[in-house]
Amino acid sequence: MKRAWMVRAERNGRLYDAFKENSVVAIGWPQLGPLDNLTNRERIAELVKQVWPEWKPQAIAMSAGQVHRFRNEISVGDPVVTYDPSRRVYLIGEVVGDYRHDQKFDAEDPNLRPVKWQGEISRDLLSASSKNTLGAISTLFLLPPEVIEDLRRALTSHEPPAESVIDQAPEIEEDILRNIQAKALEFTKDRVSALEWDEMQALVAGLLRAMGYKTQISPAGPDRGKDIVASPDGFGFQAPRIVVEVKHRLGAIGAPEIRSFIGGHRHAQDRGLYVSTGGFTREAYYEAERSNVPLALMTIDSLVETLIDHYEKLDLETQQLVPLKRVYWPT
Repeated sequence: MKRAWMVRAERNGRLYDAFKENSVVAIGWPQLGPLDNLTNRERIAELVKQVWPEWKPQAIAMSAGQVHRFRNEISVGDPVVTYDPSRRVYLIGEVVGDYRHDQKFDAEDPNLRPVKWQGEISRDLLSASSKNTLGAISTLFLLPPEVIEDLRRALTSHEPPAESVIDQAPEIEEDILRNIQAKALEFTKDRVSALEWDEMQALVAGLLRAMGYKTQISPAGPDRGKDIVASPDGFGFQAPRIVVEVKHRLGAIGAPEIRSFIGGHRHAQDRGLYVSTGGFTREAYYEAERSNVPLALMTIDSLVETLIDHYEKLDLETQQLVPLKRVYWPT
């Protein structure tokens, strides 16, 4: 069975017209030189590592995988697609020859496969599912059969998909959004989890300042259960005073730690906040519920949710601990 491929025409479709006019698709990595003798992934990975020794293993593996696919896995007869984002059109064709190296085509993208182009398709004629798949940002990736079928349907009919398929678009877009949000949340938790303990302490203090409190951070060493003290006046004289304990470790906090924290409170106006990136045991939650001091337990989930909710109010120093970028989504 023939496999179908997307080969992007460089950033912003820079090479789209060159692909079309020269009947080729191309990829970069000119530093590797001609790929004629690189017939297996391992050899390509070794060469990538030699050329870019500072790269991390994941980056080496991803780059070697794309070069290997272009050089060795794409076959004559395979459907191929490229995209012009400025015109929002896809160009569909078929690979008609073997790999060749040609620096005259483009100095940055000298690795070529000859293609017989069949025609252009407007993105507006495709189903929401196909748009989603084709929207992936990789330079080179496999396309599922249903996407190629949809492209060929649009190429032949010059019409959008049936109403039943169009009606599914909002649901598909909502699924995509939920997937992006879930990934963004997990990636943010990864970043927070990678912080050093003193950075975690600074992050929690920064969040409290963003919520309107002034904070005092305990110096390194025994803190008697008070990593941070937050209050309206900054000195702890004015209620409510929030006493914060921060635990940044893999293991869950149990009931004994909660009892010890509660026992350290001496002022009736105190409020307690216990932050544990390793979570809490069921017994710990029970101890917090029966505490005579108002006590909130904050896991890494609630910490990151609070971080996102108050991010724009954080001072620059706190934002730099976990840099985040706003993403806009059509509604």
